[in-house]
Amino acid sequence: MKTGYFDCFSGASGDMILGALIAAGVPKEALVAELRRIRGIEWELSADSVVRSGISAVQVRLSSPDHAHERSFNEICAILDDSELSRETLDRAKAIFRVIAVAEATVHGTTPERIHFHELGGLDSVLDIVGAVIGLQLLGIEKVYASAMPLSHGTIRCAHGVLPVPAPAVVEILKDVPFYATDVEGELITPTGAGILKACAESFGAPPPFSVQSIGYGSGTRDLGTRPNLLRLLVGTATTTALQAQPLTLLETNIDDMNPELYDYVMERLFAVGALDVFLTPIHMKKNRPATLLSVLCDAGTSGEALQVLLRETTTLGVRSHALERFCRPRTSHTVETEFG
Repeated sequence: MKTGYFDCFSGASGDMILGALIAAGVPKEALVAELRRIRGIEWELSADSVVRSGISAVQVRLSSPDHAHERSFNEICAILDDSELSRETLDRAKAIFRVIAVAEATVHGTTPERIHFHELGGLDSVLDIVGAVIGLQLLGIEKVYASAMPLSHGTIRCAHGVLPVPAPAVVEILKDVPFYATDVEGELITPTGAGILKACAESFGAPPPFSVQSIGYGSGTRDLGTRPNLLRLLVGTATTTALQAQPLTLLETNIDDMNPELYDYVMERLFAVGALDVFLTPIHMKKNRPATLLSVLCDAGTSGEALQVLLRETTTLGVRSHALERFCRPRTSHTVETEFG
């Protein structure tokens, strides 16, 4: 199975995704020809080879005389429906826009149908999203995965004024996706990049087992100083295995001063907030004092609630957190008739 893995060490945007796809082997002429199926709009696409921190990459620039940077979700769907794009391309592009629309609606307290895209309403964003779908199809990629996302800081000015980064819509789109802190100031992840990855990726974290055949780097426009502003795409074939890596969080705390009868209640509370597994290990602490290592396995979406349970319901003064991966064999349930019933 053809697999694509986006390594977002400097974030992701629509033009970076397009650049990485072209650098990984998508013929620019074929991409442009497919995008020309969107009728009634004028635009030009350039894909230039650049070097960032000694790494060769492709920088994509889209130019259009279109100045209507505010369109509703329905207006964008109308543009797509009026095109000659294939049904599969249309459905996948609309799915990406819906992911962004739902996030914007949540942030603004309204519905996706009433949302008006500002920065994403321009034709360059439409072409970025449709181009990403076409690029994945031209490379024959069947499964998409992405890395954990870098968390930058600072502010950005947009149609709604000065907002923190990542922008509220980006955080909403990437809810439940693992982040890690960086020292970068400014925007690393755009709503377009976040929407494409969230709608297309099977999971975020470590890549699945696969052999790499081609590598492409897409370049951003800003100089980040401490790191190359690049997005890396690895394209290859999945190795034969039934196991898939699942990124998880392990919370641990050593406790030597709590009534053992309370552990049953604490475990119930942890499972109630979504912990995947809770287990106790007998240990010895300072002065050879008998104690208990309380371990909680959970995913990114429940680790915060599990942490609060540990701090609230036990005598611990601190909790350790470890990022790890779990490989699980596929499981199914069947009902069978036996001689015992």
